[in-house]
Amino acid sequence: MLLRQLEYLVTLARERHFGRAATACHVTQPTLSAAIRDLESELGVLIVERGQRFRGLTPEGERIVEWAHRILSDRDAMHQEVTLLKEGLSGHLAIGVIPTALAALGLLTTPFRASHPRVQIRVLSMSSIEIQRGLDNFDIDAAMTYLDNEPLLRVRSVALYRERYYLVTGDPGLFEQQRKVTWADAATVPLCLLTPDMQNRRIIDQAFRNAGAAPMPVVESDSILGLYTHVRSGLAAVLSQASLHLLGQPHWLRALPLSDASPAHVIGLVYPEREPLQPAARALVEVAQGLDLEAIMTSPDGHRP
Repeated sequence: MLLRQLEYLVTLARERHFGRAATACHVTQPTLSAAIRDLESELGVLIVERGQRFRGLTPEGERIVEWAHRILSDRDAMHQEVTLLKEGLSGHLAIGVIPTALAALGLLTTPFRASHPRVQIRVLSMSSIEIQRGLDNFDIDAAMTYLDNEPLLRVRSVALYRERYYLVTGDPGLFEQQRKVTWADAATVPLCLLTPDMQNRRIIDQAFRNAGAAPMPVVESDSILGLYTHVRSGLAAVLSQASLHLLGQPHWLRALPLSDASPAHVIGLVYPEREPLQPAARALVEVAQGLDLEAIMTSPDGHRP
């Protein structure tokens, strides 16, 4: 069995098309097809449903693809470990992040890059469901997500900060006499909120329900930037303190704490529970364990205290 055959199979499973998979692997389609047939012959099972076009993987093929992901990931980790011993940490690190935590990610990756400047970081905005799939399929090495709300499986974690919420608006007349508002107050104004498939939106909706209120979203977006654009135009949004840290709270923006029965879920770094851990992911965990993001986000200058 050759690692190249496993690479072809993983690419085919991802692309679900022989031609696209061959192009991605920089080989001809007959070469890719022959390699997969050789793998089937060696293992004694049918991996790909036969037909004029790609029709899918057999049940045995699905399991083999899972093993192929693991083997290739271990291969890459081994190369990274050897390089670490010779030259210091290098290679790639893929991090999945829920949209509401993207605002705080730089507080983690900046000290990591200072210690490991030769590692190339790839950041992917993902839902919690996509993060689970990405970790299971070895597509990402670690992730920032909620730890105590819809928690992930087969992971270890490092708590980073507790998420708190604010009603944010660019309208100077909205609740102008108040320094904080209730969830019931917030439900009375037109809001821009994240889309219902996002875990943060489900948390916010539950907070409104706990207050006996129903929000009035007039705009929904799957990104914080999409919300911020409409806040800039005069609407209101419910944002976390991490988002406010990123925005820097310009003079035109007002952030009113949501005071009653406000949820405070923990955002943390999650990584696979398997051993040995990929070296770059292990180094990221070590950096995360030494940070106090709560203090950083609440400090006046927004830097490490």
